[in-house]
Amino acid sequence: MRGKLAWMILAGGTTLAAAPAPAQTYDPSYPVCMQVIAVDGGAYFECSFTSLAQCAATASGLAAQCLANPYFAIFNKKSPEPIDRRHKRVH
Repeated sequence: MRGKLAWMILAGGTTLAAAPAPAQTYDPSYPVCMQVIAVDGGAYFECSFTSLAQCAATASGLAAQCLANPYFAIFNKKSPEPIDRRHKRVH
């Protein structure tokens, strides 16, 4: 019984590990992304723009739209200053 259970767990783990992982759509290094709609109906994101104006100039004439990168603010946020939690002596 234990042998069969071990094989079932191994088979299940192998199946889950073999599943492809999706790539991250947005590059957190740039604040603006362009979503391009391809002729076949597919779409892809290109996150290499520093401003909406730069993206709009590139998207001009294409089936594309510019949008703010939702991951830029998360990954490029400054860490807050550490809080000094030591007790100050009162004299």
